[in-house]
Amino acid sequence: MTPFDYQRIPEAAAVPAQLTPTVRPLAGGTDLLTRLKACLDRPDALVDLKASDLGRAIDRVDGGWRLGALVTLSRIQHHPGLRADVPALAEAVSQAATPQLRNRATIAGNLLQRPRCWYFRNERVQCWLAGGEGCPARSGRNEHHAVFDTDGPCVATHPSDPAAALVALGATVTVLDGGGGERELAVADLLVPPTDERRVEHVLAADDVITAVTVPSAPRSTYLKAMDRAVWAFALVGVAAAVSADGEVRLVASGVANTPWRLAGAEAALAGPGLTPEAIDRAAAAATDGAAPLAENGYKLPLLRTLTHRALTAVA
Repeated sequence: MTPFDYQRIPEAAAVPAQLTPTVRPLAGGTDLLTRLKACLDRPDALVDLKASDLGRAIDRVDGGWRLGALVTLSRIQHHPGLRADVPALAEAVSQAATPQLRNRATIAGNLLQRPRCWYFRNERVQCWLAGGEGCPARSGRNEHHAVFDTDGPCVATHPSDPAAALVALGATVTVLDGGGGERELAVADLLVPPTDERRVEHVLAADDVITAVTVPSAPRSTYLKAMDRAVWAFALVGVAAAVSADGEVRLVASGVANTPWRLAGAEAALAGPGLTPEAIDRAAAAATDGAAPLAENGYKLPLLRTLTHRALTAVA
């Protein structure tokens, strides 16, 4: 780990102006500190967000809920209102990491965590995402990697369970920038595949800070996850299903692409009156439309079809 300064700024509104590409925010630290120890990140300074007055409240708002950026995953997991009104989110956070990490990890930080690809996390490997020329996972060990190609070199998968649930729920984030401006951004637009110019899985600038997450109500929603061990593992495949207030069904998968992956083919197969068994069968079969598995991860396709079927059956 390289040396860095540590800063505490009490006023959250003053934090973005202090941030630069080499001065980074610290929230729960459950991902950032591991990257620092591996020398993947070498900031000059960290600004402790938990020392600020950045939001920690869970508030009922018109049509849903507003979660402060520093709300921990464990608070979401055990909040009775969220469990009843947005079960997909509560289920997703309850399956993320360990109880100890959920007590520390924040909802905003969880969305912005970096991939767990073993090539990216190895400082001795110059993978494309870490600034190298190519993606060694494409021809190497890739059993945990993407089965949907986003047209870029990288095939690492997004590691967040709550991210898939929030995209399915139609959630938004509130972002404060270094100039004091504030904007709303759909989680689906926040998390995007990396590009040559932006080798990171989100669109935030260096001086942007998420201050809140707004989640519309969706009592008919769920998140299901397959892991290579029963608990405390990242998703091999996850599926979030949510029925919105106007009856739209959204299906989003985790563990299959650079970002949470909208299952457009499965959603289209649901066109018609209601979630009938026949419609669910069609949608599950269409969940893998467009998939292009790598040499070692074809097993993800039947997992994705099965979890899609189970998730739709649950919300039906």
